[in-house]
Amino acid sequence: MRPLPAIKPMVHVVDDNPAVRDAIRWLVEQVGLSARTYATAQEFLSACDPAMRGCLVLDIRMPGISGLDLQERLQKQGIHLPVIIITGHGDVPVAVRAMKAGALEFLQKPFNDQTLLDAIHAALEKYHAIWAQQDQSHHTVRNLSALTPREQKVLDLLRHGKPNKVIAYELDLSVRTVEGYRARIMEKMGARSLGQLIEMVVQATPKG
Repeated sequence: MRPLPAIKPMVHVVDDNPAVRDAIRWLVEQVGLSARTYATAQEFLSACDPAMRGCLVLDIRMPGISGLDLQERLQKQGIHLPVIIITGHGDVPVAVRAMKAGALEFLQKPFNDQTLLDAIHAALEKYHAIWAQQDQSHHTVRNLSALTPREQKVLDLLRHGKPNKVIAYELDLSVRTVEGYRARIMEKMGARSLGQLIEMVVQATPKG
């Protein structure tokens, strides 16, 4: 099976100042990235979902839900986006709270364009491996669901270290039949070796 297509990262800009939103979007698009802007935190919340990929450039002080409150809500909802905080009020307590809540960078307006771009690229690079692992897990789960009940049983025994002869005995099959199941499982899962197959299944299995 072909892997699921990766979701293209998007730079999400949340700021109540339209001039700031437009300036950041223009800057981001000049370096080949995609951007989407939001006037309020609520507008972003209405549009976001856990599958979002990219980074969040977030103003702190906005009417309604503040930037820091939005950051904390996203954490509670399990939406993992790297956050870059921007503000015209660079007081230390706010900066500390933002960083403790997981912000990767804290920039005070007016900031240098290159500084913001560097922060965005660093955020996307930092999360690239996380997203790649998530994509692989989703791909594995999809492939697992395509296995027949008997293939799933054989895979479960393989995962527990059972050799072909033992699996054949426990399922009342011939060794050759088990080998056939094993080959089909490897093909469906896109695994090149038994070790890779087991690693894929373990990584896709929910913890706890």
